[in-house]
Amino acid sequence: MHRIVRTGIFIFVLMLGISCGSSEKKKDAVLAKKKSELKHDQEEVSRLNIEIQKLQDEIAKLDPSSVKAEKPKLVAVAPLAKKTFVHYIDLQGRIDAENISYVAPRGPGGTVKAIYVKKGDFVQKGKLLLVLDNSIIRENIETAKTQLAYAQNIYQRQKNLWDQNIGTEVQLISAKNSVDLAQRQLATMQEQLAFSNVYAEVSGVADEVNVRVGEFFQGVLLNGTPQIKIVNTSSLKAVTNIPENYLSRVHRGTPVLINIPDVNRTFNSTITFVGQSIGLTSRGFTIESKIPNSTGLKPNQVALMKIQDYTSPGAIAIPVSTLQTDEKGKYVLVAATENAKMIARKRPVEIGELYGDEIEIKSGLNEGDVLIMEGFQGLYEGQLITIAK
Repeated sequence: MHRIVRTGIFIFVLMLGISCGSSEKKKDAVLAKKKSELKHDQEEVSRLNIEIQKLQDEIAKLDPSSVKAEKPKLVAVAPLAKKTFVHYIDLQGRIDAENISYVAPRGPGGTVKAIYVKKGDFVQKGKLLLVLDNSIIRENIETAKTQLAYAQNIYQRQKNLWDQNIGTEVQLISAKNSVDLAQRQLATMQEQLAFSNVYAEVSGVADEVNVRVGEFFQGVLLNGTPQIKIVNTSSLKAVTNIPENYLSRVHRGTPVLINIPDVNRTFNSTITFVGQSIGLTSRGFTIESKIPNSTGLKPNQVALMKIQDYTSPGAIAIPVSTLQTDEKGKYVLVAATENAKMIARKRPVEIGELYGDEIEIKSGLNEGDVLIMEGFQGLYEGQLITIAK
């Protein structure tokens, strides 16, 4: 009984598979037929369109009045001329001083006994700014002077004996060496005494004076703030950071236009310094450009820098808004006169650099071409146009 049931199920599945396979084949045959019919009809439509156009052309020749005149589209145009195309890297930088001096003692520092400068003072190079505590070194100097006098006295006595053929040469040399040693020690201490006087290394304005009498002066506070900073504003520079992808396009001598918006002043300059390392976090490098001698500018003011990294003399440049794109690439529309009519023509172009609202055209346009500036939206190849007055 079970064997009969299994046999029946097998026959049913087999019949179902044959039925499904037959259905799929019928479906594929119908689809192929439909595609063939569609292709035939499309070819027929294409042939009829050609015939229709041919008949229309023949009728137009025999009866021009029967052809409906095409209304030209109003456009605005401009003839193209060659010019120098310039590309800039626009960055924000800051003003810095060439000569900023962070005053520091020549020795280990010391307690301030006297101050001869206050914030905002103009100081000349070499001016005495501070006097540090030197009482201990002065005492040491007095001791050294006494020791020197004693050594000189011993040497003179030994020399007198030597002149009388008394004593040995070793005793005389030893006494002379003692004098030399005492003199060197005294000279060293006098030099250390000079370290207690702190002088200005450059001329300029005392921009920071963060020290008072009785405090310890070592040049820099624990938080990194300089105790005395002198700024010379007679020689300024603009400083900024450039992304590393411009490394090959920027070098010393590259022209730079520097604008100081706070005072509405602009300077022409060049790059005078290019950093040799890339910042780990900024991924850029530092450049500097000198600013001509000028009053009214201060370090850390905002400086807008236009770095000229590309120049193309005799270039064709067009408004970027006139550039269009189709499946073949970039193109523009120009006005051409043909058979006493003005029509729109498509010109494929190769583009170059973009700056502001202008883009450089490497090829595809020539001087004297008439570019359609306005009204090009919706224009097609060969369409009649008229120029706005």
